[in-house]
Amino acid sequence: MGKPRFTEEFKVDAVKQITERGHAVADVSQRLGVSTHSLYAWMKRYSTPDDSGGKGDQSAEVRRLKQELARVTEERDILKKATVYFARDAK
Repeated sequence: MGKPRFTEEFKVDAVKQITERGHAVADVSQRLGVSTHSLYAWMKRYSTPDDSGGKGDQSAEVRRLKQELARVTEERDILKKATVYFARDAK
């Protein structure tokens, strides 16, 4: 058996999970069965480059905040569903 080959679409989706959805590299690595080294290499290759100039720091901060917002929103939605589930059982 050789190394597994991953499609470009798979790699881009894995990078999006990290960059856009705010998931940790280790979590995505474990979930997808890919080494963290490969994920970092894919991030370098497939993530969009920052705008160079004075706006680089601001755009990086905006991107980080959007990632955090997406992660927190996902967590909130999960907690809402859990609350409904447990409230139903309490009656």
